[in-house]
Amino acid sequence: MTSAQDDTNAVETRSCFPDMCDLLRDFGAMTEKVKAMERRLRDSENEILELKNKEETKVIFSAAIGEGLIHVGPFNTDRTLIYRRVIMNISNAYNEATGIFTAPVSGVYYFNIFYHAGGLHGAYLSLYKNSQLMVQTTELRSNPDPNDDGGNSVFLQLQPGDQVYVRLGASTWVWGSDYHTTFSGFLVTQM
Repeated sequence: MTSAQDDTNAVETRSCFPDMCDLLRDFGAMTEKVKAMERRLRDSENEILELKNKEETKVIFSAAIGEGLIHVGPFNTDRTLIYRRVIMNISNAYNEATGIFTAPVSGVYYFNIFYHAGGLHGAYLSLYKNSQLMVQTTELRSNPDPNDDGGNSVFLQLQPGDQVYVRLGASTWVWGSDYHTTFSGFLVTQM
């Protein structure tokens, strides 16, 4: 009887092993699926963080010639204008010591220049991206019209490190002061 009982247990054990193998195989497949889902979740979290960081990048500046100067120029050669009175400089991308804006992130930026000048020397301002002329604004010398204003604006696609600045043309001038002649810009969209 013992022998018959051992045979019965052996048959029962053998019949359980295939089920156990199926369960182990299913468990292994489920483990791999869970690992793949965890990887996708980590990737999604990283993408969300990158998007959030892009949204949080704020680049805005506005500056005027400042320092109580009555006028800047005329000079014998073109000169980079230095806007010393910083009205706003979120991200510190504008350098008030050099007058140069340096892009901290790649994207599309909007820039605006505005000037006020007396008619005796005229005014000629050029906005550059690196060393490439982008836009200009000009007022010719005119005696009967002692006050001249002008400006221009442009959208530029910039990469990190690209520089944008304004040059005053030779033999021209602009009013200084804290309020009349300005240079402003901001990041429209990061790319």
